[in-house]
Amino acid sequence: MNKNSKVLALKYRPQNFFELIGQEVIAETIINSIKANKVPNAYLFTGIRGVGKTTIARIVAKSLNCTNGIDKICKDDLCDNCEAITNSSHIDVLEMDAASKTGVDDVRDLIEFSRYGPSTSKYKIFIIDEVHMLSKQAFNALLKTLEEPPQYENGGGLKFIFATTEIKKIPITVVSRCQRFDLSRVKSGELFEFIKKIKDKEKGKISDDALRLIVKISEGSVRDALSLLDRALLSLDKDKELDLNSAQKIFGYFDKSQLIDLFELILRGEEKKVIEIYRKIYEQGVEPKVFINDFLELVYYFKNINSLNMESMNFTLNDEEFSKIKRITNEVSDETLILFWQFTLKTLRELEIVNNQNLSIEMFLIRLMYLKSSANKEHSLSNRNKIDQFKKQDDEQIIVNEKKNETISQVKNISQEQEVKIENNKEINAGEKLNVTSFDQLLKICNEKKEIKLKYELEKNVNLVHFESNRIEISFNNNLDKNFIKDLSLKLFEWTGDRWIIALSKSKGELSIKDKQKNQKIKNINSAKQSKLYKNLLEKFPDADLIDVNPKEEND
Repeated sequence: MNKNSKVLALKYRPQNFFELIGQEVIAETIINSIKANKVPNAYLFTGIRGVGKTTIARIVAKSLNCTNGIDKICKDDLCDNCEAITNSSHIDVLEMDAASKTGVDDVRDLIEFSRYGPSTSKYKIFIIDEVHMLSKQAFNALLKTLEEPPQYENGGGLKFIFATTEIKKIPITVVSRCQRFDLSRVKSGELFEFIKKIKDKEKGKISDDALRLIVKISEGSVRDALSLLDRALLSLDKDKELDLNSAQKIFGYFDKSQLIDLFELILRGEEKKVIEIYRKIYEQGVEPKVFINDFLELVYYFKNINSLNMESMNFTLNDEEFSKIKRITNEVSDETLILFWQFTLKTLRELEIVNNQNLSIEMFLIRLMYLKSSANKEHSLSNRNKIDQFKKQDDEQIIVNEKKNETISQVKNISQEQEVKIENNKEINAGEKLNVTSFDQLLKICNEKKEIKLKYELEKNVNLVHFESNRIEISFNNNLDKNFIKDLSLKLFEWTGDRWIIALSKSKGELSIKDKQKNQKIKNINSAKQSKLYKNLLEKFPDADLIDVNPKEEND
């Protein structure tokens, strides 16, 4: 293939350790091990996409088999071995994609092939990409060969080089037999200089701001950055420079200054202008999820701007935007920013279940303005009702019962501790109050009030220890719903007008209602199986089985 017709990610793929960027420590370690003749049986390279795992694997193969040796390794004029490895045509260097060859039979063929020594080079090398895709049996088949690879008459041996993006899926027995290298994301400054040099080689006219946007989107992946640069170069008109605005349209990103202006208007509560700015952003082709993620990033910068500097921004903000955020930060409290962060995360999850995400974002921005308004006022009832739409706070306390010398976990909802009052300081009339005197009566009330979930928990997972006025003690049960105690306390307060203590005890309580019913059912079935009627039935239908018994009513 003509080199000029290749995509940039292949055209400028590093061919030796000197061209590699962002992984200098790994390169130095490997070079030193080869010079000291302490080459491991297997290398394992892991990291995100596009940071050089397969590229380094090929470079290692060249370094081991270069006819000039590691000290004079080929750079420009390639030897036969290096050229063949570059073209993926070397007879002794086999590259395998584990995504397409996952079975144990494929690995057995590999092991069988390893019995024969290298033809034209010192080492026989197997490069397995996406190695985590191999089956469990395939990994087990590799273990013995990994630990004790064959040695050949020429003094060389067999080397494995694995590459993966998901290290956790590889058995620890395999990882422990490899020399593992974790490839890091390429730093923004280094990646920026790299793609800028390539832009100049390709004679492209792209502004530095547009290149910084490419660096940001690529998230430390060299391949992603080169693919985006390729796309940008292809979209260029002759004699016209690609600026930031054009790049944002091409990649579906928008100017962060718009988002900062929108954030400032939210803090001021200017609803109409907020919606107008968002609609302009949406019309630029920005997806709601991209917008909400960028908004989340902006909240982080507002909260931590005083502890950051321009070098740590990963090219997200320019100098003007950085200064503007620093100025606005003085107008907003940390409490508000933390609430914004929590609520934005919640909205990000909500986008998965709504049809029209654009409308959800508009409502999200409107609710943020009400949230900001509520957070800045004292704990008046009207404002608390607004805040409670977005957050609920529970207090958990541990109480030691000295009389019974046992630890009881008691959970109280904060609303139990507050008396809701109107302006004349009189309690609000909540209607007729109920008198709950027993556990059975509590179940009956739940049924009448249509509290089906609460009734289910009471019947299924509650083992009663003690029941008295305004206090219920139950055994600790892992199966209880995490909100059960809070929900039951609130309902009892609503129904009776009194605060109830729901305590979790170490004492073993009664069987739950469902367990009692289950035991009674088993007892009835066993009793019925002893009856003459059932025995006569089995004589006529030997395969019959009794699965339930309905007790006879008095009127039957």
